[in-house]
Amino acid sequence: MISALVHCFRLARVGFVLAREGALSLTDVAPLPPAMRLMISLGRTVERRGARESGSRLAAAMTRLGPSYVKFGQFLATRPDVVGVRAAADLESLQDRLPPFPREEAVRTIEESFDVPIERLFSDFGPALAAASIAQVHRARIGEGEGALTVAVKVLRPGVRERFARDLASMRFAAAMAERLFPSMRRLRPIEVVETLARSVAMEMDLRLEAAALSELGENTRDDVDFRVPQVKWDLTARDVMTSEWVDGTPLSDMAALVAAGHDRVVLARTIIQSFLRQALRDGFFHADMHPGNLFVDPEGRLVAVDCGIMGRLGHKERRFLAEILLGFITRNYRRVAEVHFEAGYVPRHHSIADFAQAIRAIGEPIHDRRADEISMAKLLTLLFEITALFDMNTRTELVMLQKTMVVVEGVARSLDPRLDMWSTADPVVRQWIERNLGPVGRLEEAGRGALSIAGFAGHLPSILNRGERIVEQLEIAGERGFLLAPESVADIGRAEARRARWGNLALWAIAAILAAMWLGG
Repeated sequence: MISALVHCFRLARVGFVLAREGALSLTDVAPLPPAMRLMISLGRTVERRGARESGSRLAAAMTRLGPSYVKFGQFLATRPDVVGVRAAADLESLQDRLPPFPREEAVRTIEESFDVPIERLFSDFGPALAAASIAQVHRARIGEGEGALTVAVKVLRPGVRERFARDLASMRFAAAMAERLFPSMRRLRPIEVVETLARSVAMEMDLRLEAAALSELGENTRDDVDFRVPQVKWDLTARDVMTSEWVDGTPLSDMAALVAAGHDRVVLARTIIQSFLRQALRDGFFHADMHPGNLFVDPEGRLVAVDCGIMGRLGHKERRFLAEILLGFITRNYRRVAEVHFEAGYVPRHHSIADFAQAIRAIGEPIHDRRADEISMAKLLTLLFEITALFDMNTRTELVMLQKTMVVVEGVARSLDPRLDMWSTADPVVRQWIERNLGPVGRLEEAGRGALSIAGFAGHLPSILNRGERIVEQLEIAGERGFLLAPESVADIGRAEARRARWGNLALWAIAAILAAMWLGG
């Protein structure tokens, strides 16, 4: 009971901040239950003056709510299927920048992680250079004299695990109550959304996992002449500390410095697009946070990416799906684009391929009447996902992340070269992957993978048949006698349902009372 009330008060504060910043005005109340429409109407009475004219109402609210909600907002920006296109666009402006915590606290975390004084680890350890919701980065040196090495040390923010655990518990409570009290909201799967965020944050808060992602990306791209990532210093990396090579380069966000250093912006724009597509198609493992603050250009002109806290993965099926879609639009083969969706099992079979191809043609044909440098590949994928929603295509989290990353990557590339031709830039990478994976060699490899799968299944066939026989016998017995529940089980179910209904009603009335009090007090 106490924990439920605590969650209610915490969520009431969240609701008040959202209402105050005008974020509730982004909600489409038409499909909502009457009780929720009433609560939103009450909440909108406390909006501060001018909040509705702001272009980033949700972003402002999430920033006020603190680090957990900043991360939650960034996550929801990748899920327009859950929050809607307007809200997702609002959240795209959310910046994960916070004031740094004191250097002394960072030193304490490092010393506790390695159980030695910091002087034995680094000959110099500077102040924080960049701070976010989960960690901040310091510049440090290892060794003395000419052999000294400059490194970047990422340190977890003190107390961040406890803060996120507390806020995630309230988010879980809110998601469970939403599904229980408003069954119509179950289609949005709020519990699953919160759990996905929790898994993502848990990985980000173990810096060893980020170091592993950085290492894997480095191995995948070691032969790329125009892209690299910093090397990890594993002996100075722990759960709360990650040490990597210092990037001595020009930030991609500093256009004047790029020009002054003599870097070719047109070449850099092509490198950004092609590097991202190589990661997504060739490797199936891509940097999913490629904003200008995470990209540098080293003195050799190579693109350097840092901060691998958010990564995306694509399986072979998803990579084939992406490659064939892009090639289909390039060649105007809309029938093939439609067939790929059906072959991947993304669109239910009761729909017509011809009708789906017609809908895709409505997206593809307008782009061929425009100059190549006016065509946005990211916008194309956005429109494609909107069309597929009409044909009951299930949301694919990995594809949504890919599409949102493409939006960022394309924006960065066009800031360097406004006349960038996305199609001629992407074409060699896409065609190379298709020729390698869908040509004769790729077909043989796919057949080999299929043969191994069949052989593995055949090895398990006897045990599968035995389990199937037992299941059939149990079903026959159940069909004759029915499914029986012990009296104790029936009583337990009744008591559990009564408790859920009682606490659900209490929580709903508590939230309504708090909102009403704020309304009357405002």
